[in-house]
Amino acid sequence: MQLGARWRAGDAPHRGVPPVLFSAIAEQEAVYPSASSWTLTFLEGRPRCALDDAVIVTLDAHGDVALIAVHTLDDAATNDAATTGGATGNAAPPVIASDDDDDDWLS
Repeated sequence: MQLGARWRAGDAPHRGVPPVLFSAIAEQEAVYPSASSWTLTFLEGRPRCALDDAVIVTLDAHGDVALIAVHTLDDAATNDAATTGGATGNAAPPVIASDDDDDDWLS
């Protein structure tokens, strides 16, 4: 069993967050500067880092970094800004429009 955790935006990610998610977390903090905290949970063994009610940084079924847009905070940039790359100059992971598709396998 894996337990979740919380940490303040701007602080180093919690020790339970896989390092592969660190750059995406930093990029999303830049996109949503008014966000206050992250929440780490696990779904089917995969980490899900939620930045307030704005975005979830996670791993997809193939182990690739994925972003799930949840809501847009008042002073946040558009989802287009989240997909234009970050400080590393690499293209950011694709933004999935909504979290509603996670349970399609149930149908």
